[in-house]
Amino acid sequence: MILASLPSGSHVFVDANIFVYSFAADPNFGTPCSEFFDRIQAKDLSASISSALLSDVAHRLMTLEACDVMGWPYAGIGRRLRRDVTVIQRLRKYRQALDDISKVVTVVEVTGADVLRAGDLGSVHGLLSGDGLILAVMERLRISILASHDADFDRIPTITRYSPL
Repeated sequence: MILASLPSGSHVFVDANIFVYSFAADPNFGTPCSEFFDRIQAKDLSASISSALLSDVAHRLMTLEACDVMGWPYAGIGRRLRRDVTVIQRLRKYRQALDDISKVVTVVEVTGADVLRAGDLGSVHGLLSGDGLILAVMERLRISILASHDADFDRIPTITRYSPL
């Protein structure tokens, strides 16, 4: 299933990669992810994201913006930013993206119980811990629709994944 085919009125849990593709204008997935975000802003869809995933979005957009601003390669970006914190102080686009997201998307806190449940779900379905956490939060919220580029979620019979393309 693709994002464009999501029925109006759907409530969707959103993986970090969707917002990163949108705000970083990914050449392959940026347009469909931006159109998906436009639908959320227009209230055609409602969406939730966990606070952990929003932090992942922040980190990735910050590092991508720093690479763009400084002309640096992505490899070793964390080390470079720790050495020159003045670069971080100049970054603005990633922070604006967080504001834009949090204005229209419900940000859900992650609980300790979610983390424990994620370990169980990861073991059962063969998921990495972060993906297990997505599934645990979705389960707690009773959301069955996921917007994600990660095909690992296709193994989960209780959810329907919508990808950019």
